[in-house]
Amino acid sequence: MTRTTNNLQKTNLFSLFKQALKGKTEDFTKGSIGKAAFLLSVPMVLEMVMESIFAITDIFFVSGLGAEAVAVVGLTEAVLTLLYAVAIGLSMAVTATIARRVGEKNIEKANIIAGQTLWLGMAVAVLVGIAGISFAEQILTMMGATDSVLATGKSYTSIMLGGSITILYLFLINAIFRGAGDATIAMRSLWLANGINIVLDPLLIYGVGPFPEMGLAGAAVATTIGRSIGVIYQLNHLFGYSSRIKLTLQQLKFNLEVSTSLLKVSSGGVIQFIIATASWIVLVQIISTYGSDAVAGYTIAIRVVMFTILPAWGLSNAVATLVGQNLGAGKAQRAEQSVWKIAKYNVYFLLSVALVFLLFTGQIIGFFSNDPVVLQYGIDCLTYISYGYGFFAIGMIVVQAFNGAGDTMTPTKINFFCYWLVQIPLAYLLANTFSMGPTGVFLAITISQSLLAVVGIMAFRRGNWKLKEL
Repeated sequence: MTRTTNNLQKTNLFSLFKQALKGKTEDFTKGSIGKAAFLLSVPMVLEMVMESIFAITDIFFVSGLGAEAVAVVGLTEAVLTLLYAVAIGLSMAVTATIARRVGEKNIEKANIIAGQTLWLGMAVAVLVGIAGISFAEQILTMMGATDSVLATGKSYTSIMLGGSITILYLFLINAIFRGAGDATIAMRSLWLANGINIVLDPLLIYGVGPFPEMGLAGAAVATTIGRSIGVIYQLNHLFGYSSRIKLTLQQLKFNLEVSTSLLKVSSGGVIQFIIATASWIVLVQIISTYGSDAVAGYTIAIRVVMFTILPAWGLSNAVATLVGQNLGAGKAQRAEQSVWKIAKYNVYFLLSVALVFLLFTGQIIGFFSNDPVVLQYGIDCLTYISYGYGFFAIGMIVVQAFNGAGDTMTPTKINFFCYWLVQIPLAYLLANTFSMGPTGVFLAITISQSLLAVVGIMAFRRGNWKLKEL
């Protein structure tokens, strides 16, 4: 009997997984919250995996061109982080407002918001593109590039920044689909874009067969072409092919009121992302004073952490959609229930990951480095961060719940308090004043992430997010 029950559960899970990949219009304002979370999070997790592979692919193929070429990719990615901040901030606003309108069953208004999103993305892309094409050399110099790096990388940087509209549209249009509950379309667009990039990278970098040998510039061209085709796929769906949001020329008419509202909500998201990013940069600077081995160990551990929490990010993005749609449907209680239920799932998942980390820390870090000093720093970092995984699981869910409700300023304030007023000063004090070195930084990360969860829960329980008008 037990074996039969287990087989049925596996069959049901497999069926749900296939349904999540296939994509189908669902009403997430009713029915099982667990099922809704699963159907939304699976494609969102796979979407983020594809996005992270873009940079890894370029580094992998470019590494054969030498250290200068790799440095160019790294410096350009650092500049693009600012563009990502704008794209992510706008995406938060887009997902929240689209989800709210879909929950209200006001698809026409959701279509109008989608149309204004395209205009905002284009406006930002034009500004970034002109600056990137015109001042690529100056931008690299500002980032500290040497003469040899400048000679190698000017064309790569100008192409990447010049094609910024593809980056913005991938983020923003996928935010539209996520808000509408069409996460599968978002996932497929990045599968397509990344697959083309992987194929074109070696062909255009090294001139395989009939393709020209473009060197480092070939990597930028390949990435831009891949992203462009992904955007074309997105637009094909937006303009009437099997998606909940369907645009016509009427919805593309510029609407100042809607655009201003999106910018107002997104400002908090942009600042929120910049605060979090800047804090990690400062932590690296503190660790770097203890040598390259400490930085290497920290980098390895953080890369492991970032990869393993992808499913948790998928769940947190699912929360944003569920909160937005249920608030739009006037079901604030169901929105809150969704947050706590998915937070519970996330805690189970990340505590399981933490247990694996704590049991096999040496083997995990040892897979990336056999240097004993690097290995020890990596083990210490992964161990300390694992201690806070339960709090981290709750914190990321609560933050995205606020964002899904359109209240981007509350998590921005929480981030500022926990990262800049607690994490950075505490890391410096523990590392230097209390002579704990890099271990003090690792401990500060755990403490600040735990504090973020506690503060986030307190703010969430006040319930002001339920009253946010969009």
